[in-house]
Amino acid sequence: MSSTLIQIERWRAYLRENRALISHLRRDLGGRRREKRKTSTEPNPPLPPSPSRTPEPEPNPPHAKLAREAADASAAGADAAAPVPEEAVMGEAAAAAAPEALLVEGGGGEGMNPNPSGGGGGGGCSESVSVELSMGGDYYHSCCGDADLDLRAPEGPKLPYVGDKEPLSTLAAEFQSGSPILQEKIKLLGEQYDALRRTRGDGNCFYRSFMFSYLEHILETQDKSEVDRILKKIEQCKRTLVDLGYIEFTFEDFFSIFIDQLESVLQGHETSIGAEELLERTRDQMVSDYVVMFFRFVTSGEIQRRAEFFEPFISGLTNSTVVQFCKASVEPMGEESDHVHIIALSDALGVPIRVMYLDRSSCDAGNISVNHHDFIPEANSSEGGAAAEKPYITLLYRPGHYDILYPK
Repeated sequence: MSSTLIQIERWRAYLRENRALISHLRRDLGGRRREKRKTSTEPNPPLPPSPSRTPEPEPNPPHAKLAREAADASAAGADAAAPVPEEAVMGEAAAAAAPEALLVEGGGGEGMNPNPSGGGGGGGCSESVSVELSMGGDYYHSCCGDADLDLRAPEGPKLPYVGDKEPLSTLAAEFQSGSPILQEKIKLLGEQYDALRRTRGDGNCFYRSFMFSYLEHILETQDKSEVDRILKKIEQCKRTLVDLGYIEFTFEDFFSIFIDQLESVLQGHETSIGAEELLERTRDQMVSDYVVMFFRFVTSGEIQRRAEFFEPFISGLTNSTVVQFCKASVEPMGEESDHVHIIALSDALGVPIRVMYLDRSSCDAGNISVNHHDFIPEANSSEGGAAAEKPYITLLYRPGHYDILYPK
């Protein structure tokens, strides 16, 4: 059997086992596609020029253009990949979920992770309903579009890139007049989690949530072995991008900024920082945006490195090649992230991630539970570090947006 057919059979088996969550993702995407994504009322200012090159100030810095040119260069001479027929990719699961379900903002990774785990309690639920967005700010609206515009509250003041830590009770207060299912799910969340940290909904919420949660974890644990492990992963990511044809100066500054933040949360040297300064740095536009761009390049490199793995779903949905997808939907700032991005970033850095889902779905039997999905990297657990652990980064997903959850 050819490698392509083996890959298709793997996905067929996986999709059959995860019809319930895929149905949930399909409904989510269908709702949000009723209206085109709107940009934030305060668009992100352009990234500042790289300090290593010190050009004259420009209204539109060249980093995005360079990234696109580098991606084009890596694709030069290659034939465009032909779309894979939906029937061949989806197999028997096509009746349960269209390909759109495989590419939603943070859709849970149910269609891609070759090592799935979790899935939340109440297995077997297949009912999906509209998702209630009764939040008081524009941080969901501007991020990835709206699933149900009529359920949104008036827009409030814009959040900083990363907000303050809040008790989970503030979430319950926002839904006190909303769906009873949501109220019950928030109570269930309260049994495991006691705090929430919001991120701005500017299309970069997944990356900012991951950034702060990971750096905060290193700050609290002072796990030097984990820092050493991920520094090796970062070097591998650099080599991947160079091998793909990227010019190093198009991404080197983004990598350097993240490494600086990573090393600064380790205590014992002059440049060490504490929790308050970490929060200040992640709210600083230059630092925060540069780190987001670091994650975007890492994600893009991983997707292209494993193009055969990702291509059937990317081409089936977008009718574009893997390189075109990365150039248009991964590398530019403000572009939405979906579960493809989560899998690629988690695998590239070897960091497991748990996503909790807050929606109005419930079982036919009336049982209510909060679904979750664990993104477990492919890395061999014998490497140690994050690859061998259960997820310590936990994100709360509501359609189109991520925030950070803190366990009790």
